[in-house]
Amino acid sequence: MNVRDVPAIHTTGLGKRYGSNWGLQDFSVSVPRGHVTALVGPNGAGKTTLLKLLVGLCAPSAGEAEVFGRVPQQSEEFLASIGYLAQDVPLYKQLSADDHLEIGARLNRDWDAAAARARLAALRIPTNRPVATFSGGQRAQVGLSLVLAKRPQLLLLDEPMAALDPLARREFLASLTAAVADEGLSVVVSSHLLHDLERVCDHLILLAASRTQLCGDIDEMLAEHRTLVGPRRAANEIEPGLTVVKATETARQTRLLVRVDGPVLDPSWEVTEVGLEDIVLAYMEQEEAQAGGQLVELGRAQ
Repeated sequence: MNVRDVPAIHTTGLGKRYGSNWGLQDFSVSVPRGHVTALVGPNGAGKTTLLKLLVGLCAPSAGEAEVFGRVPQQSEEFLASIGYLAQDVPLYKQLSADDHLEIGARLNRDWDAAAARARLAALRIPTNRPVATFSGGQRAQVGLSLVLAKRPQLLLLDEPMAALDPLARREFLASLTAAVADEGLSVVVSSHLLHDLERVCDHLILLAASRTQLCGDIDEMLAEHRTLVGPRRAANEIEPGLTVVKATETARQTRLLVRVDGPVLDPSWEVTEVGLEDIVLAYMEQEEAQAGGQLVELGRAQ
């Protein structure tokens, strides 16, 4: 296989158990290189656990994971290809950005301090002040600049915008977009802020109840889902080829969010496109209601 054909991330049945509870279970995905992937899901779904497994900070309890064809591990060779920014942006608060850049140069073989300094200068972030004096947005930008200075192939970001105001989030996303364009990175961004993620991501992984609910190209997901509104009808009256993700009924009307594998043939349906946030929320609601069950496939031939 050509090296460019090796996925950035490939997992099979990946799981992590904490005592008697699974933090992540039966996680199987393949993420091609060069994508910016949104990792979304409710609190406790397993997003942080997944990122820690991919960077080698913890070992799986089940299954396998590969990053660019290699098993995650805490080795210098593997970690040189990974940039990981934890949710709390772990910086030494009494040290300056200059101090952090000097430490990074001692610990990383391909350290690009010049690019980091240029990025911070463009953002007008002083590099000679303790990071404790910075705003949350400035600290997030320093953290991003440090992980990018490693010149990684894969960038893993765990809730990097959680504590940022709208302006700081916009600036952070602009910096991320520029870095992806310049470096050709593969990126996974964990966040609850789906509206912001839509601006920069072209791929999505949805985790709910510690399991994979969706994984794929965002444009393809949008093309495969539709909202149908029509007269109320029984489940066995819905045409084959529709996977019902969410159903809402009134006395006279049925409203469905469906996954389609072709055109909707029944002319009594009013068919409209659906946004990514509505798709994600519908799958999350379904998983919560079914407590781990399978998709409801109404109208399919048995």
